[in-house]
Amino acid sequence: MNGKIPEEMIEQIRSQVDIVDVISDYMQLTKRGRNWFGLCPFHGENTPSFSVSQDKQIFHCFGCSAGGNAITFVMDIENIPFPNAVAKLGERVGIHLDIQYDSMNKDSQTYSKKEEKMIEAHEFAAQFYHHLLMNTEDGEKALNYLLKRGFTKELIETNGIGWSMPSWDTLSVLLKRNGYDLEEMAECGLIIQKESDHTYFDRFRNRVMFPIRDENGKVIAFSGRIIDSSDDAKYLNSPESPIFHKSQVLFNLDKARTYIRKKRQTILMEGFMDVLAANQAGVYNAVATMGTSLTGQHITKLKRLSEQIIICYDGDNAGWDAAKRAAEMLYTENFKVEVAVLPQELDPDEYIRKFGSESFAKQILEKPHAYISFMMMHARRNKNFQFENDVLQYIQEVLEQLVGRSSPIERDLYIKQLSSETNISEEAIKAQFRKFTADNEKNFKRAEQRNQTKPFEIQQKKTLSATDRAERLLLSHMLSNYEVVDKILKSEDPQPFAKDDYAAVFVRLIGFYEEHSSADYQRFLEIIEDPALRKIAMEAALVERDPEHAEAEIADCLKQLKKHKIEMQIKKLLHESQEAEKLHEHRRALEIAMQIIQLKKSLSAI
Repeated sequence: MNGKIPEEMIEQIRSQVDIVDVISDYMQLTKRGRNWFGLCPFHGENTPSFSVSQDKQIFHCFGCSAGGNAITFVMDIENIPFPNAVAKLGERVGIHLDIQYDSMNKDSQTYSKKEEKMIEAHEFAAQFYHHLLMNTEDGEKALNYLLKRGFTKELIETNGIGWSMPSWDTLSVLLKRNGYDLEEMAECGLIIQKESDHTYFDRFRNRVMFPIRDENGKVIAFSGRIIDSSDDAKYLNSPESPIFHKSQVLFNLDKARTYIRKKRQTILMEGFMDVLAANQAGVYNAVATMGTSLTGQHITKLKRLSEQIIICYDGDNAGWDAAKRAAEMLYTENFKVEVAVLPQELDPDEYIRKFGSESFAKQILEKPHAYISFMMMHARRNKNFQFENDVLQYIQEVLEQLVGRSSPIERDLYIKQLSSETNISEEAIKAQFRKFTADNEKNFKRAEQRNQTKPFEIQQKKTLSATDRAERLLLSHMLSNYEVVDKILKSEDPQPFAKDDYAAVFVRLIGFYEEHSSADYQRFLEIIEDPALRKIAMEAALVERDPEHAEAEIADCLKQLKKHKIEMQIKKLLHESQEAEKLHEHRRALEIAMQIIQLKKSLSAI
């Protein structure tokens, strides 16, 4: 499609998509009353302040003031321009717009131009590797290897799995031939520069290539697996680079997001091969960390999608310990945590190949252990209850988990279990639990007292001044009635706003009304590319006006803004007067004083 998208088509798409369905693809929403709420995806928070109105088809965050409609949400969440957001939503309702999608625009606000080029090169490399696997004799052995391991061609296609040639510089030569800067390609990990002669060679050779994508589906790294037994490491991963940070990446999040939203549950795994095996077994709501422990950045992304997490890590000792650490982190962040335990020290991929997809779903994922139950299992590992120290340590570890975290029913259940396992009476264990509870309360009070001696700061919503309220209310009237803008432009002060950002929104609104003869704040929000300015417009759109006394409200706003401008002018002149007196410019100081007197008179006359 050349040129602009017709207005009637934009309106058709906007009217047919449901904002709750659109936003639910990206984050978890819970209905409270007439609106839906969730954790804002545009700033970190623990208490949901992100509201979605199905009636008005708009969203608004009371924490960071982000807001808009379904189209602007997709623009902001995916960092894509307006036409691409419209086209993306059009596909949801069966309206195809022939717009060439600029893949780099998607990350224009996330990546620099240099980083965009790195991502482009990774996309190019992924297509090349995939072609080698699927369409050449060189990749035939690797393709057969994958098929024997249970990979279907559909799974290979869906995930863009490929094959890297055994030669040293196949990709390096190809990248150079296509105009990529080899120094940048080395920086992002696709190739390596020799120290001896500063020539370049491929990092990945003779390996099955698994693309690693960011949450928007862009290839940012690779993991390459050998298929022959050799002294080389089984897996070779891309190094940390400007576009790839392991502590922030969750493998398969781009594809799993929709399924997580539908099931309201996330399966968390340790490795990407486990996720691919789970996909093959019909489990699509699985994600994995990239060879690193769970981090705060991972948790922030998970929190926006689902409160329920099933941890499914390897069944060996390292996997148990990693599951314990991850479970504790997630439980502290108020997730509902369960742990699926694998037998015989198997990992999910091995279990599925050994026992099958149905067994994995029904015997493992559908029968996870509750958080405290798993913690008891972990505490019981490698302990011999014939030894008193092991018994006491086990009871202590379990009771520490119960303190402040369990309901009375859970406490009763697990204390009975402790008593049965250790042959210690329930009364003795309950007495020890009460002692732990008392000690915990004392420690909490002491910590609270220490905190009270320090400066106590609460981040509060900024209180609006009279000028702030006037600007917001005036802009609100402008958004609802183009005649207000027309009258102001014909008045003595055609630029009434005091602050630059409001003035910037006003200029854009003037341009909007030159093209559109009627008010439409949703359409206006869509043309504002700057998210900060869009927030201002959205806040103004949500302000309650009094339609019956609109003219009086507008007059009061203009009066307040005029007073503010004069006060700012007086303040500026007072500063200039002081500077003039310091420089002994008495005549200049006198002239300024006369100006101040005149301004004060005009101020009192308002």
